[in-house]
Amino acid sequence: MKKHLLPGLAVFSWLAGGLAACYKPAAYSSLNTRITAVSVDKSLAQIDRGRYLFNHVAACADCHSRRDYTKLAGPIITGTHGAGGEKFGKNMGLPGTFYGKNLTPAALRDWTDMELFMAITTGASKSGKPLFPMMPYLNYANMDEQDVNAIIAYLRTLEPVENKVPESKPNFVGKMASKLVPHKARLQPMPDTHNSEAYGRYLVTIAGCADCHTQRTMGMMVKKAAFAGGTSMKMAGGTLRSANLTPDNETGIGRWSKQDFINRFKTFNPKTYQAPDTQNGFNTMMPWTLYAGMSEQDLGAIYDYLRTVKPKRHKVERFTAKR
Repeated sequence: MKKHLLPGLAVFSWLAGGLAACYKPAAYSSLNTRITAVSVDKSLAQIDRGRYLFNHVAACADCHSRRDYTKLAGPIITGTHGAGGEKFGKNMGLPGTFYGKNLTPAALRDWTDMELFMAITTGASKSGKPLFPMMPYLNYANMDEQDVNAIIAYLRTLEPVENKVPESKPNFVGKMASKLVPHKARLQPMPDTHNSEAYGRYLVTIAGCADCHTQRTMGMMVKKAAFAGGTSMKMAGGTLRSANLTPDNETGIGRWSKQDFINRFKTFNPKTYQAPDTQNGFNTMMPWTLYAGMSEQDLGAIYDYLRTVKPKRHKVERFTAKR
């Protein structure tokens, strides 16, 4: 899941060296040339690639749709796909209240392709106002330029939904955080899919796996605990904690085969999965029904990359029921 879970004190950890990084955002190609205009291919192949990324890898539909958390894994509510309105707040350790924006043409008809490109990769909105880094543009800054363009092409095809989303209300810390983060994006070419580990790392970055599966101190990821899980999120029925994805045999996925890993996702195949009611018990924010739409090749590449991560012995109590 690609949400940046930033505790309220995060900005103070940036202030020491932070203001020096507060410059006008810019995007650079993999050839290190500044991108000042984009030409988005609207071919069916490009749109289909964008559909795949939006719904199953970058999983933009996760935050930019409404989810029904009365059911396991919070499937997307019919009619809200890409239309925004999902609320995120203190239950996720965020400094304020934030809402996923409407990404359908009803809301983006006045945005140029270049403005969308900059928002996705640098965190600068159409008005120049910085986006709060829950939007994982720090990850998308490492995407292949054509993958960014593919997402833009797909956005133009979404069913327009007139949905006026409330304005986000960051507190003081949240406002400071937004101003410090917009940055220079340096786009990277997508690795050859035959190089499974490198390609898997690319997918893991876009999917934002580390964002939820790595604990933070003062808002910064603890490098020694990369992918070791334990990030907590408050749900209606209790407190959820992210799983350990390192190849530790006892507390991670070290004993999982590649097929075990793939099957875990495919259990939530959106074409066949029928989400049961949670009855206010265990639930998860992990958007399983979105990631389950990834190809077996891509899920296998993610597994191959995770096998290269340093094993971390960290037993996670996945869920504590509310008393």
